[in-house]
Amino acid sequence: MIKEFTGTWVFSVLEALSILFVFVLGLALLVVVGMYVADVTQSKQAIRRNYPVVGRFRYIFEHMGEFFRQYFFAMDREELPFNRAERSWVYRAAKNVDSTTAFGSTRDLRPTGSVFFVNCPYPTLGEDAVPTKAVTIGPYCDKPYTTDSLINVSGMSYGALSIPAVRALSNGARKAGCWMNTGEGGLSPYHLEGGADIVFQIGTAKFGVRDLDGNLSDDKLKEVAAHEQVKMFELKLSQGAKPGKGGILPGAKVTEEIAGIRGIQVGEDALSPNRHPDINNADDLLAMIERVRKTTGKPVGFKTVIGAYGWLDNLFEEIAKRGPECAPDFITVDGADGGTGAAPTSLIDYMGLPLQESLPMLVDMLKRHGLRDRVKVISSGKLITPANVAWALCVGADFVVSARGFMFSLGCIQALQCNKNTCPTGITTHDPKFQKGLNPAEKSERVASYVKNMKYEVGIIAHSCGVKEPRGLKRFHARMVTADGKSVPLDELYPDVEASAS
Repeated sequence: MIKEFTGTWVFSVLEALSILFVFVLGLALLVVVGMYVADVTQSKQAIRRNYPVVGRFRYIFEHMGEFFRQYFFAMDREELPFNRAERSWVYRAAKNVDSTTAFGSTRDLRPTGSVFFVNCPYPTLGEDAVPTKAVTIGPYCDKPYTTDSLINVSGMSYGALSIPAVRALSNGARKAGCWMNTGEGGLSPYHLEGGADIVFQIGTAKFGVRDLDGNLSDDKLKEVAAHEQVKMFELKLSQGAKPGKGGILPGAKVTEEIAGIRGIQVGEDALSPNRHPDINNADDLLAMIERVRKTTGKPVGFKTVIGAYGWLDNLFEEIAKRGPECAPDFITVDGADGGTGAAPTSLIDYMGLPLQESLPMLVDMLKRHGLRDRVKVISSGKLITPANVAWALCVGADFVVSARGFMFSLGCIQALQCNKNTCPTGITTHDPKFQKGLNPAEKSERVASYVKNMKYEVGIIAHSCGVKEPRGLKRFHARMVTADGKSVPLDELYPDVEASAS
């Protein structure tokens, strides 16, 4: 009896599975037929029309190729914009785990443009090292800003970044003792709640400090400056990834809160003008700097990408006529290798000078006009490792800022989804499904650890070169490989310029 029941039960299960299989197979065939009809009748994609159904795999593989290259096919140092070796260093530094390397370096020192540092036969002993020197920005301001921070958080707007990401960066920057740039999207509560020093960026659309007509508002400036955490103001003239193009925030990211902070409509694309409509020349730029400085009482500078550079000579000549007090308190120079959440390929690939050329150019121009001590230089653009930062200090930067380095410290995997609201790590998306994976408390520790380990390893490079602290690095402490395969010191490649008598 039991055997008969068991056999009947097994038969029933098999019969049900058979029916289910036939149903699923029929459904699959129906889907395939539907796809076939859709492919052969559409006229937008030739591959799908000529190879119905099968041709769809071409587009799937094209999309998946971004991820397969990263994990299976690209070598450690060949991927762009950042290779696996660079990302791995940031991940280890942020997690505060061992970042030493065994056996030997995989870095090829032969390509033209490769930089390496010149070790001293008598390096600085640990007991002889000194803390990083503090620098004062804005000596003519009512409230100058003094900081010893070397690396800081570059401009990334709330809107481009998620709430958890901004919270983690704000708390991490406070713990690390560095500043955080708001980006052009205005000042949000999440920037302030972490307690970090803030640099407020004024973009071409004046988000956060605009009146109802989109013009700069002195009252809004005073409101922002009233926050003690806001230490400086930065006029954004241009950005490395898209010189000549304003910021882009897709409408899918413009929530009610973001719209309120920026002063725009919910759900509409936030497209900034490609320049400040009220800044047409050196006089206008200096007038704007002076207006913001007088209104806020705090240091004011500007961010720019250098391409054409005659305008800088004109600007510095005008400053010489008016006096050093009218000069910008700092200039942030962004290289063409800078990043963004969204930019036209024609600009991100082809516009502007790389930082390797523009940073020494700016420093030398300031020296020629006798303004190097007056105007501090902040370097931005693909500087995420200790060697990058040490190079910038050698060339003449006072500070370094990074956006993508800090994104990696938050867990960014370079999925290249920043402009699609589908960031898998929750950093550049407002989709709660993805944001839940980003824990601000834990990630803030990683941000702080990234800065701490960055400063430590830049210090190692400085001490190996024989100086007592990183800001003691000079151009002769580094060399660059030239086209003939030989390296030359940076002070020969970029000869130091004596300040003019003026």
